[in-house]
Amino acid sequence: MIFGNLASKLSEAMRKFRGRTRVTESDVKELMREVRLALLEADVNYKVVKDFTKTVSEKAVGSSVLEGLNPGQQVVKIVNDELKELLGGQEAKLDLGRTPPNVIMMAGLQGAGKTTASAKLALMLKKQGKSPLLVAADVYRPAAIKQLEVLGGQIQVPVFSMPDGTNPVVIAKTAKERALRQLNDVVIVDTAGRLEIDEKLMEELENIKKAVDPSEILLVVDSMTGQNAANVAVAFNERLNITGVILSKLDSDTRGGAALSVAQMTGKPIKFASVGEKMNEFETFKPDRMAGRILGMGDVLGLIEQAEQMYTEKEARELEKKIRQQTFTLEDFLGQLRQIKKMGGIGKLLGMMPGVAGQIREEDIDEKGMVKTEAIICSMTAKERKNPQILNAGRRKRIAAGSGTTVQDVNRLMRQFEMMRDMMKKMSGGKGPKGFGGTKMPGGFGGKGGFKF
Repeated sequence: MIFGNLASKLSEAMRKFRGRTRVTESDVKELMREVRLALLEADVNYKVVKDFTKTVSEKAVGSSVLEGLNPGQQVVKIVNDELKELLGGQEAKLDLGRTPPNVIMMAGLQGAGKTTASAKLALMLKKQGKSPLLVAADVYRPAAIKQLEVLGGQIQVPVFSMPDGTNPVVIAKTAKERALRQLNDVVIVDTAGRLEIDEKLMEELENIKKAVDPSEILLVVDSMTGQNAANVAVAFNERLNITGVILSKLDSDTRGGAALSVAQMTGKPIKFASVGEKMNEFETFKPDRMAGRILGMGDVLGLIEQAEQMYTEKEARELEKKIRQQTFTLEDFLGQLRQIKKMGGIGKLLGMMPGVAGQIREEDIDEKGMVKTEAIICSMTAKERKNPQILNAGRRKRIAAGSGTTVQDVNRLMRQFEMMRDMMKKMSGGKGPKGFGGTKMPGGFGGKGGFKF
């Protein structure tokens, strides 16, 4: 889960402050001590941590804060605002305003995820109405060209390559000329990396930059390398003057050291983040939303955007109608499970919910429970999914055998499904459940292989 450990510790520290009607200077110092420890444990650069806590302390101990009506909330707001600034302040957009084709040059160390990030960026631009061309300029790593060609085929974006032994500078320059003829308005150049920064790598990148005059130079860094990613970014920025950063593997980064160090140390914005293995799991980096998620405030707008991508207005209305009329079936439930998987899974969605973000741990969530549930429902006939009340002992035994589970698993699912329908009934009646404390949720979410709210 993104920044799971850091979010858990910071949200806990913030929770102590939110309801306070009186805050002293010593309270602020105690909070800053907890924040400092949390950030250092998250592998954030020491100087960045020092400057951050100093700025927050100076603003938080002002008389307008400590003597205000809601000092606790004001302190939390200061932390949130400064955390947003630490992450870059405002959302940074791509500069594609030149006469086409605009060139985006991808740089980074080997293993950072440049090739995959190049394809993901191409897919995002394609969805925005652009006509991208991917360029295989990594001639050193075995199978790098083949990898880009495979990814390009998956997203239906053309890939330009040249015979073995061709100089990468020539490849990039020729690709730009080809794009002009083929009316590709964006050229994404996947350059070579090394296991570590060396002079030969930097010279080659500088020569490519001179040859194609890119409108963007995006550095791809591995989020899981912590503050070392920021050190790499500083080195690349000194030689190439990068325009932005792409954080790869952010979904696997439970600490947050890279994201919280790189923008501050380079002065360059984080523009995108890769948040999963699928090609569409690639997002524009929004500092304000990320700060909210880190502090346990969630990302409601992000959650809405995710849902809007998966559901049409008609589908949403139909689902609402079924819930209101209490005709929600196992067929509908299966559809919802599959949509959740497409949206990144339970862990990702919960991490975007206010009040839940920062309080859940990886070990509390077992996505395998959803796989088991899906197998059970898929082993039912269409009639059984629509009319679960007909599931007698014989049918349940057959379903268990067909799904590779036990009759107890099938029984547990049916109990949880009925519980969920009862909950929906209360909600549609305007009463709403009083709370979910410890309540087991359907789909293998509770008990064995699941999570509890």
